[in-house]
Amino acid sequence: MLALRPNCECCDRDLPADSPLARICTFECTFCADCAETRLGGTCPNCSGNLVARPIRPPAALARFPASTERVTKPHKACAA
Repeated sequence: MLALRPNCECCDRDLPADSPLARICTFECTFCADCAETRLGGTCPNCSGNLVARPIRPPAALARFPASTERVTKPHKACAA
């Protein structure tokens, strides 16, 4: 089951579980659509995999299996201001 991380690993933008702006790779690294497209070119800086839209968990399932609250950020060169 996907962890549904609450933020962009690059810019730390909030990404609620129902956000259509969340992008993930096969390792669940999570980025916002803006960072994924403009800073990372659609490629995960951790594994070099492609970044795709994160599925949205239906509300009933989200109540039973809540999203992660652990925020993850990493110092990627592409994310530097």
